[in-house]
Amino acid sequence: MREPHSQDVSDVRFDWGLTGALAISQGAAVVVVVDVLSFTTTVTVAAEAGVEVFPYRMRDASAATFAADKQAVLAVGRTEAGSSGVSLSPLSVQAATESGGPLAVGARLVLPSPNGSTIARTLFEQGVAVVAACLRNAAAAAVWAQREAAGAPMAVIAAGERWPGDTLRPAVEDLWGAGAVIAALSGRKSPEAEAAAAAFRAVARSMPESIAACASGRELIDDGYGDELPLAAAAGASSVVPVLRGGSFQPA
Repeated sequence: MREPHSQDVSDVRFDWGLTGALAISQGAAVVVVVDVLSFTTTVTVAAEAGVEVFPYRMRDASAATFAADKQAVLAVGRTEAGSSGVSLSPLSVQAATESGGPLAVGARLVLPSPNGSTIARTLFEQGVAVVAACLRNAAAAAVWAQREAAGAPMAVIAAGERWPGDTLRPAVEDLWGAGAVIAALSGRKSPEAEAAAAAFRAVARSMPESIAACASGRELIDDGYGDELPLAAAAGASSVVPVLRGGSFQPA
């Protein structure tokens, strides 16, 4: 990776996906991972209810073994979960934390995802301090990250989605979520970070409508999961900051 791509002359950096995360996390005290639809929103909803979340790269046989070892609930696909199971949907996690649900306070959840979860776990394995942020907790995550960094550089990563063929698809909702974090941070921002903050400011007053109209939002609506969008679009609704410690996200 060439030096210019590390954005190492800036206090606040921004890039996309795992490759971008590895490029700009060098020397950063804190890395904030943003995956609005839906990994980091789901992690935040779980943390709000006192549920410990283990990120995992893929939902395969090894994930089931890992969950059993951690005595944790394994999130499954939305279709497989149906109306009562736990999936990557933040609404499913919210419902599971209610009285009598499988995710009581202190429960553990393994949450596989090829985007946000994979980025978070990879950075954690490299010894980087990782925070999960979304539109719900962007301001709180920025406050925590700024304090934790104590003047050192910070990196903000938009996870993005995947095109067929497993290439990165930049997802505008992650740009907005990352921009919401960056807009609340102080320090010298890279042009990339400034652009993300500007993108967020442009839609801040119309976030629910913008989330519903973007490609990822329309995809969820078409698949019958549009009821998840208001929860994900609720900017500033949460003050909980999930931090990856010991392999799991826990409230800071």
